[in-house]
Amino acid sequence: MEAVAGLLVMLLAVSHGVETKCDFRQKDRAQCYGALGGTVVLQLMDVTPERFFISKNTTTILRWKNNNFSVNMNRDKYSFTPSDGVLRIDNLIRSDTDEYKLQIYNSGGAFLEEWTLQLSIQAPVSSARLVPKCLSQGEMRVSCSSEGGDSPQYSWTLDGHTLTEDKLLSGNHETDNITLRQNVEGVLVCSVNNHVSHLESHKIISTCVFINCTDSNGTRITQWMFAASDTLCVEPKTTSTTPDTTVVMAGLLAALVFFLVVGGAVMYALKKKKTNQLEAEEGDEQELTYADVRIKQRGPVQQRANPEEVEYGQIKFSERPRRTVEPREDDCVYAKVR
Repeated sequence: MEAVAGLLVMLLAVSHGVETKCDFRQKDRAQCYGALGGTVVLQLMDVTPERFFISKNTTTILRWKNNNFSVNMNRDKYSFTPSDGVLRIDNLIRSDTDEYKLQIYNSGGAFLEEWTLQLSIQAPVSSARLVPKCLSQGEMRVSCSSEGGDSPQYSWTLDGHTLTEDKLLSGNHETDNITLRQNVEGVLVCSVNNHVSHLESHKIISTCVFINCTDSNGTRITQWMFAASDTLCVEPKTTSTTPDTTVVMAGLLAALVFFLVVGGAVMYALKKKKTNQLEAEEGDEQELTYADVRIKQRGPVQQRANPEEVEYGQIKFSERPRRTVEPREDDCVYAKVR
C-alpha cells in the first residue's frame, strides 16, 4: 500500500504543471486527453453567447446566463474566463474521464446548438530505460521499459534514423522489445510516449563478441558480451566471433617457433664443424726447410785414410704460408750439394 501511495505521489509530482488544450469547436465528439494531476484547457467558443450550459455526463457543472456564471462543483477545480470562452479543469483525477457537453441557447431560451467532447485522463510516462543483452549467436536483444504511463507507445532510431529491416532480426520499430542482427552498433534511442507525455532513453551500443578468458578469481568465462564493456578478463581475450580461432592461431605460432629453433640449431652445428676443420688443417701443417750443404776437401796429404768430411748448415722448421691449394706428396725442396 505504501508503494502504491509513493508511486501516486511521484506521478502527481511529475504531471504537476502539465497542461493540455482541447477545442470543442473542432468537431462534434472530439477526443481530448488530460494528464493525471495536470490541467486541461477547453476552448468553448470565440464569443461568449448569452446563455449556455456545460454538463459532465448528465450533471451540469457550469451555467452562464445574463453575463454571470455559476459553478455547481468545486470552484478550485473549474474556472471560466468569459473574455476568451475558456474553461479550465485543474488537478485532474481518474474520475474526470467522461463525456462533456456544451449546449447553447439564445436570450429567449431557445436551443441553438450542441457540442460534445470526450475527455480521457492518462498518467504521463515517468521514466524510460533501455537494456541491451547479447544472445548466444552474437545478436543483441534490447528492451525498453517505462514506468507510470498509461497506454505507452514505443519507437526506435539508430544514429538518428528509423530502424529498418536490415538491422532487425525480429520485432519492429514500434514495440518495446527488439532483436538486432550481428555487427549492429551506434547510438540507439528508444522513445516512449502517450497522449500527455514523451520521454527518450538512449545508449551507445557496440557489437557482441565471444569472450574466452579467466577472471581475477580464476573462473573461466566463455560467453558473448559487449566488446566495449568487457572488464572481466585478466588475460588477453578473444575478440573474434569464432571461438576456435584462438586455438588455431596458437597452434600455428607454436609450429613456427619449433621450426625456427630446429633450423637455427642445424645451421650452427654445420658452421661449427667447418670452422674446426679449417683450424686443424692450418695448425698442423709445417714445411721443412733445408739449408745449404757443402762438402769440403782438406789440404793435400799423403794418405787419404779418412773419408771426406761433410759440413752441414743449420736445419730449421718454419710454418708454411697459408694457401688454399694443398702441396702434392711428391713436392720436395733440395739444396745444392757440393
